[in-house]
Amino acid sequence: MRNRFSLWFVPLLLVSACSPAPAADTFRVATYNVENYLDQPTESRPQPKSAAAKARVREGIRALNPDVLALEEMGGLSALMELRSSLKTEGLDLPYWELVSGEDTNIHVAVLSKLPIVARRPHTNEVFLLDGCRFRVSRGFAELDIRAAPDFTFTLIAAHLKSRRAVPEANEAEQRLAEAKILRDIVDRDLAAHPNTRLIVLGDFNDVRNSDSTREIIGRGRFKLVDTRPAERNGDNPPAENSWSEPRNITWTHYYGKEDTYSRVDYILLSSRLARAWIRNDTYVLTMPNWGIASDHRPIVATFKVGNN
Repeated sequence: MRNRFSLWFVPLLLVSACSPAPAADTFRVATYNVENYLDQPTESRPQPKSAAAKARVREGIRALNPDVLALEEMGGLSALMELRSSLKTEGLDLPYWELVSGEDTNIHVAVLSKLPIVARRPHTNEVFLLDGCRFRVSRGFAELDIRAAPDFTFTLIAAHLKSRRAVPEANEAEQRLAEAKILRDIVDRDLAAHPNTRLIVLGDFNDVRNSDSTREIIGRGRFKLVDTRPAERNGDNPPAENSWSEPRNITWTHYYGKEDTYSRVDYILLSSRLARAWIRNDTYVLTMPNWGIASDHRPIVATFKVGNN
């Protein structure tokens, strides 16, 4: 199937050095905000990604060895093709791809995949109202059906919600929540139509788990999504302090320089059907020296078993 670049106005259609290749009956899905992976300057982002930063991004991706990779803050088509070509030269071939745009024409949501993409439903022109003003979802959502085996297909929705940077047009948290509600509507429609869908919702949600926007995406009730909560594989194995709390593993994925804080804002969420195929002990945050040369985010990955799930 031909790949396509979807624009809102022109619908076209290291804890360890390197993870071993997954077994034939498993596959890995990762997400990585690659921080302004631009190959040319734009009006609002004047600095292209440096060669050193690009090389470090590729090193992290190769260490994860994903079968499917969602990317946030990817530049245009030429930047995505450069990354794809460079990874192939270095031994990681991801022949299938998707690139979508929302209102922000500088950075995009993208997907690279070893596994065939069998259907595409890009969401590039979703709108919402705040205080009487009309807004479009900043980066759009990529929605793909991907075949992991002849009898095992799953749906992937990749997102990059509004950042926490203040903007004059509206409150940034309210914008992010509005985008999260649109994303959750897409999830609910998919699961209402096909309750047994194997679904992954992932990407940079730009807020912590207890925020209104992240809780909106996770949902509640019958179609509540499962948070995989990737953590560092550094030997920590603490029990939860209380029955309602999570273990004190290291799960942060983002450094926010303005506040000098580290937090978990990148997620891999699963429908209950796909959660039955999830391999917990091969789900983690990648740690590697000098990770910050590549991006202000660290990538995360989850592994799944192909079978009668």
